[in-house]
Amino acid sequence: MKAYEIRDGFGVDALALADRPDPAPGPGQVVVKNRAVSLNFRDLLVVKGDYSRKLPLPMTPCSDCAGEVAAVGDGVTRVKVGDRVAGIFMQSWIEGEVNETKARSALGGTIGGVLAESVVLHENGLTHIPAHLSFEEAATLPCAGVTAWHALFERERIKSGDTVVTLGSGGVSLFALQFARLAGARVISTSGSDEKLTRLKSLGASAGINYKTTPDWDKPVRDLTGAGADHIVEVGGAGTLPKSLKAVRMGGTISLIGNVTGGGEVNPVPVLMKTIRLQGIFVGSRAMFEAMNRAISLASMRPVVDRVFEFDQAREAMHYMESGAHFGKICIRVG
Repeated sequence: MKAYEIRDGFGVDALALADRPDPAPGPGQVVVKNRAVSLNFRDLLVVKGDYSRKLPLPMTPCSDCAGEVAAVGDGVTRVKVGDRVAGIFMQSWIEGEVNETKARSALGGTIGGVLAESVVLHENGLTHIPAHLSFEEAATLPCAGVTAWHALFERERIKSGDTVVTLGSGGVSLFALQFARLAGARVISTSGSDEKLTRLKSLGASAGINYKTTPDWDKPVRDLTGAGADHIVEVGGAGTLPKSLKAVRMGGTISLIGNVTGGGEVNPVPVLMKTIRLQGIFVGSRAMFEAMNRAISLASMRPVVDRVFEFDQAREAMHYMESGAHFGKICIRVG
């Protein structure tokens, strides 16, 4: 079988396609024949060496895959051959709170990833995927989908009538928009593109703010809400967090998920003075994944897939993510 590897150096164009023996499952393990892999911004950081330079090489990147069970090892009871499954992001985070041991089981980072024709995972690190989704759609769920679900429903559940602000049009932000609308919440979305704002509104956003033409986007958020947003899904990090601190209402919540804007300094005083709940969200557990899948199935919701590349176009897919032109998730079809 074939798998991509970070081998002799970092960089998208340095990704190497390697031949490996076909895998066999051990006790408790499952061979998944991949049908699709989706990309996250973290994957690009890993490949470029911006995530960590201490990763054990050679290493296969990417964390999100969906496929079919091809073989099972002794003692496997959760899945059977032919089942449609996805791997969970942290293979050891089944339920409960995260800890250091669980965090060290993240695919495509601390352990090898899934950008391969087949992968071997423990049966506990898999979940069945909603029946109405394609493999490409299902492959978008393990990181971006679960992260958005965790932010909105697992710690401080949003409710009908709340106002949620989403930033940009990446995977987490679009999932947050879709999930918030399922819960009856109002969504205000930001983007640097009027064309993307139109598409965000078509998905259910009640208002859109162009942060390029309106850099102080916190002001229209407050104008639209009166007191500020109830919840902000913050993917920008230090570059956007000061605006989010202004845009959220007193006693509101900011879920800090990404840092796509890079480093910077943030004044913590507004967190204190406005009694803001600032919570870090690092993906989620299998139990969260399964709860999310039930909601997706009940609503027949479909993730937003921007573009699907073929397996031999993995480098092109990475470059496309690097361009920032995408709206939603980028997938790689396998097989």
